[in-house]
Order: sequence, then structure tokens, then C-alpha cells
Amino acid sequence: MLARVHRWQLIIALLGAVLLLGILSLASYTYVTVLIPTYGGTYREGMAGAPRFLNPLLSPYNMVDQDINALLYRGLARFDEQGRVVPDLAEGWEVSPDARVFTVRLKPGQRWQDGVPVSVEDVLFTFKILQDSDFPGDPSIKDLWQQVTIEQVDSTSVRFTLEDSFAPFLDQLTMGLLPAHVWRAVPPNLVDRSRLNFQPVGNGPFQVQALDTISITLKPNPTFPGPRPYIDAINLRFYPDDQAVIEAYRHKEVDAVAHILPQDLPAVQAFPDMSLFFSPMPGYTVILLNLQNPNVPFFQEKTLRQALLYAIDRQALIDEYLNGMGIVAHSPILPHTWAYTDRVKKYPYDPDKARALLEKAGWVDQDGDGVREKDGIPLRFTLHGDDDPTRVRILQAVARAWREIGVDAIAQPVTFPGLVGDFLETRAFEAALVAWRLYGDPDPYPLWHSSQVETGQNYAGWQNLEADKLMEEARRTPDPNRRIRFYREFQQLFAEEVPGLLLYHPVYAFGVRNTVKNVTVGRLHKPGDRYRTIASWYIRVRRVPITAVTPSP
Repeated sequence: MLARVHRWQLIIALLGAVLLLGILSLASYTYVTVLIPTYGGTYREGMAGAPRFLNPLLSPYNMVDQDINALLYRGLARFDEQGRVVPDLAEGWEVSPDARVFTVRLKPGQRWQDGVPVSVEDVLFTFKILQDSDFPGDPSIKDLWQQVTIEQVDSTSVRFTLEDSFAPFLDQLTMGLLPAHVWRAVPPNLVDRSRLNFQPVGNGPFQVQALDTISITLKPNPTFPGPRPYIDAINLRFYPDDQAVIEAYRHKEVDAVAHILPQDLPAVQAFPDMSLFFSPMPGYTVILLNLQNPNVPFFQEKTLRQALLYAIDRQALIDEYLNGMGIVAHSPILPHTWAYTDRVKKYPYDPDKARALLEKAGWVDQDGDGVREKDGIPLRFTLHGDDDPTRVRILQAVARAWREIGVDAIAQPVTFPGLVGDFLETRAFEAALVAWRLYGDPDPYPLWHSSQVETGQNYAGWQNLEADKLMEEARRTPDPNRRIRFYREFQQLFAEEVPGLLLYHPVYAFGVRNTVKNVTVGRLHKPGDRYRTIASWYIRVRRVPITAVTPSP
């Protein structure tokens, strides 16, 4: 009997030891292993619109084309987060002291997705298409390139010679290259009709795996010299509008929304599984005052222009009509980019100061109708804008704010083509709300130099000799430090003179389901820049011993 008891005690002890070993093993597995990214999974993103040309030379007018081409193609250069032009397919470049001659050296070892090396021939071929008088793309790009002489220096270098000094020319080298060996037989005038626009051979991080009318699937390009992406495939799905994309996300058809409009922000903020990413975008919304229109001679008064700006609560406009998706603009150059300065005169919302400035300038309400006059001229004008619903509300809000200080602005929205064709280009407007989207160098010359008053885009008609000189000097020198100095002086002058009433810089929003990990979106130059770090995004994980994880330096 005693022996039997001992036997059972021994069995219980052994079972306890086994159980304890299992617990210790589980604890060991739990506490000395970690989850790390692994390869696999498909990233699905919804886009409003559809591709027209998977060709970087033909994509300026279509955001979907631009986004896809950002994954398929690379140029000699690219933009970094501060808006500087840095090498990509190029190893580097030299610029002549007068900013007329740009000599570019190709980086060795770069290949197209079919394995053919990227060569000087590809550079010559691509940019000579842009020079051709029959090129069917953006006329402004063609006009610029027709003023450039392109020649091969040696087997790895190309020289671009301009007719005039133009330091911002490096921007043009961010255009994606085409492979000469694929496109050589296509005449420039037929580039937009070629089937090759939907059979792209690129040199970017991804290449086309499948394409139809509702989506495109991309897979990693094995010849791309960067790190292999964790994601096995990108599936970009096309929808008729932004609301349809949001519904697709709601029904789990996609895992990301490519572009979130301000009016849609509350809807996506309600998704508990969405991470939102924001970035200010180059450009600004501004009220142009027609300084050349004899019907509104009072716009020539700097004090009056300053008063009009003090009277607008710009942050309230952003909060109420853009759901916070804007940054109050104090300069025509985007904050935190290489040429920006914060040391400019600012105009915080101060209606009392606006009234005081108008009184001091002689603008008073003489007949009690609520509208100020001077020399028999009422402070009354028409404020045009396009018929975008958000901008219509902003237009009306600004008119109400000005009415509070005795300025009668009559808000009059029109169609976008009507605003541009009937009022801006003809210079037939008095004041106009305009949204500029500006990519590339911060060069303000096209919009504010006096040479652009009659036939260019200086619709406000601002003519200032000191500003002209600063803009001209910034174009003549390739020295970035000198260019910064010229642009900072220009911004200070602009803020003092107020040739246009700057309202805000737009903010871009992008939403991703939290099943997609390690998504980071820095400062964007174009929306397609959101893919800048896509190689490090991941969907799948695996468990490994903690000793197998390399510690960060």
C-alpha cells in the first residue's frame, strides 16, 4: 500500500514538472521572441479617376497618371522634402556661373525593368520629344524645351545649354525618362496614341503586372536598386469620385484613400481603423486685386490692401470651411521649404486695425449707408471666384467680413473656365479668389514679375522694380545661398506691399487602414510623393527570436 502511494506521488510530481516545463517554454517563447515585418500581402488603394497615359511626359493634367507614374518611372533628379532638387538617375551635375549650362552625369548601374541599362541615349531621346513642335503634351513644357540645346558630352554625360540664365531649370530634370529602345519607333506627334502608354517599361520601384478598366496591379521591379519592398503587390482601384472611394473603404474593397477632400474629413475620421496623414502642399489660395483696372483705382493704395487683409479671419476660414486642412499663408513660398522665411510682416485678424487704417487713409462712411467713400468714390467692387462649393462659401465669408468694416464686396461665383477665360486672362475682373497649385522651384517670376502683366499670369498687374530685380537675380545665379537671400528679400517686400491677399496653403490628406504598418508620409512636393517610403510599409509579420533582430545603431 505504501509503495502504491509513492508511485502515484511520483506520477503527480512528473506531471507537474512537465506542466511547469510547458509554462516556462511558453513564457520563454513569449518573452524572447518578437514580431518583425516579412514579405507578402497586397496593398489596395482607391483613387478618384482613371489613368490616361502611363507616360511621364503626358501626365501633368491627370493626378491618377502622376501617382502611378511616380511608382513606375524616375528622372535624372527628384525633389526632397524641403523642395530641393537632388540627384536620382543622375550621379550629379555642374552648373555654369551664369546658370545657362547644366552638365549632368548619369549614375552607373541603373537599369530599365527589362534589364537594359539606362543610358545617355534615353536622356537625349526623352527631352528631344519634348522639344518637337508636334509634341502633343503641355505646351508650356514644349515652349521651355525649345529654348534648350541638348548634346552628348561622353558616354555618361549630357549638356543642356539655355538661351537665357534660368537657375530653376533643374526642376525640369525631375521629369521621368522614357526608354529609347522601347519608344524609338514612335513619332513625337503620335506619342499620345501609342499602345505603349498602357504597356510601360519603367525604371522605378514597381512595374505593371496587370491593368484593366477598374484597377492596375503593380509588382516590385527586380532591377530597381533600392531595397526590396515588403509588399508583394500594389492594387490601385479606380472610382468615379472621392465619395465612391470612401464607400469602397467602408466596405473593405480598399485599404487606403488616395486623397481626402476637406469636406470628407469628418466622414473618414469616424473610421476607427484608419490612420490619417497630412502634408502642406506647394501653392496658395489668394485674392487678387486688379491693380491695373481703372474701375477700382483704390486698389493702388497699399494701406487699403493691408486693411482688407487685416479684416479677414483666415484661421476661421480654414477651420470652418476646410475642416482645418490649411495653413495661414504669410508668404507665396511654402513654409519649411528651402527658400521660405518667417521674418515677414504678418496680418493677424484685427478688424479694429483695419477700420483705423481705412479712416487714416480717408475712407469714411459719409452718407450712413454702411459703405465707406473717398472723393465721391464708394469702396465697392465685385469679388469673383469659381463655383467650387467650398470656395463659394469662402467667397461669401470674405465679403461678409469686409462688409463689417465698411467695404462692399459683391461675391460673384462663376464656372472655373469662365473665371479664367472671361475674367483673369482678359484682365476684366476687379478682385478674384484664385487657388494656385505650384510645383517645383519657388520662383515667383511667372505670377508676380512685371513682364508678365500683359500676357503672362501676373493677373494682379503688380509692377515693382525692386521685386523685379530680386526675382531676376534669383534666376541668374545657381548659388543656393544667394537665391535664398533674394527670395527672402522678395518675401519681405511682398508682405509689406500686399499685391495679393494671401489666404492659406492647402493641406493634402491621405488615409490608410491600420493593417498596413510603418506608413510614414513626410512633407510632400506632389501627392505621388506619399509613396516615397513605400518599400518599408508592410502587411505581414513573422515571429523570430529576439536575438535574431539586429539592434538599431
